[in-house]
Amino acid sequence: MKQMAAIQALNAFARQDRVVFTVGDLVKVLGETGQALQATLRRLVQSKVIARAAHGVYVYLLDTTARPNLVETLAVALRRGHYNYISLESALSEFGVISQIPLDRLTVMTTGRSHEYRTPWGVIEFTHTKRGVAHILENTKKGRVLRIASAQMAWRDLKRVGRNTHLVDTEALVDG
Repeated sequence: MKQMAAIQALNAFARQDRVVFTVGDLVKVLGETGQALQATLRRLVQSKVIARAAHGVYVYLLDTTARPNLVETLAVALRRGHYNYISLESALSEFGVISQIPLDRLTVMTTGRSHEYRTPWGVIEFTHTKRGVAHILENTKKGRVLRIASAQMAWRDLKRVGRNTHLVDTEALVDG
């Protein structure tokens, strides 16, 4: 596909607030598969039209709209089809019950597999949970892009996965 045609197609999605794409999305957006798609992606990355965020996930770079929740959108793309919610240190920091704020890391519980992705926009750490869907929905609330655990659920998740708990202000946790 010609670069200008690809940019026009990607611009149309950016106007709809879509700038994160999986390879499967790009098959539909660009209308190519196989080696032709790989060649187009390679050219678009070299021209800095898109950037590879992680294996199979790309971000459209020519969109100038500020995207403060881009890392959360990347997390959704990386674990599409699974239940995901912000928890552990990221959630506890938002509730002000942890003494340190993770600046370049998003901690996400997922019904998918555990894995850590280092992207140009920060680290996304997925931790597997066996919690059922009903329990997840009851103990999380809608966030910006991802759901966010309640302070109590994030605390339980932190202990359950064996993370360091000494930074948590348990008195603030009880009050919140």
